[in-house]
Amino acid sequence: MKATDPEVRNRERTGGSGTAIAIGIVMVILGLIAIARPLYATIASTLVFGWLFIFAGIAQIAHAVGSRGAGQFVWKLLLGVLYLGAGIVVISNVFSGAIALTLILGITIFAQGALQVILAFGIRPARSWGWVLFSGILGIILGILIWSEWPFNAAWLIGLWVGISLLFNGIWMITLHSLPDYSQP
Repeated sequence: MKATDPEVRNRERTGGSGTAIAIGIVMVILGLIAIARPLYATIASTLVFGWLFIFAGIAQIAHAVGSRGAGQFVWKLLLGVLYLGAGIVVISNVFSGAIALTLILGITIFAQGALQVILAFGIRPARSWGWVLFSGILGIILGILIWSEWPFNAAWLIGLWVGISLLFNGIWMITLHSLPDYSQP
């Protein structure tokens, strides 16, 4: 293949297409598992966030200890204790944490969807840009649905929506990086 071939130019432009396809496949598999077992996906998501808060709290406290100046130390320590406390609360009461995280997830999925819609129109001449647009619109709809059902059914809803979001994000990643680019001359 010559360097002027559209496929070669596209591979050079996107870079790492094989990695993107592999990540897309993993996302599709994880999405299907989460859809099949939404309660487990909700518990897993809540526990992951709880542990992330704990690790962030420990890191922030360690950073506070190394800070100079009393004001910086106090604010950083306070933030670290807040993170640590939030993580402990979420892990010790997973279902209450799931209710709070459901609201946060709804906001995040909505925002992700809005950004994907913007991204889709930014890459519009590219192949499969419609999948990016579809994924973004779906994210916006899922975010609104999560808000409208909150806090009811939070135990299974968060896992189901995470699964659907992973599934469609994986699909658009696979299609975006695996189909030939016919939009280039």
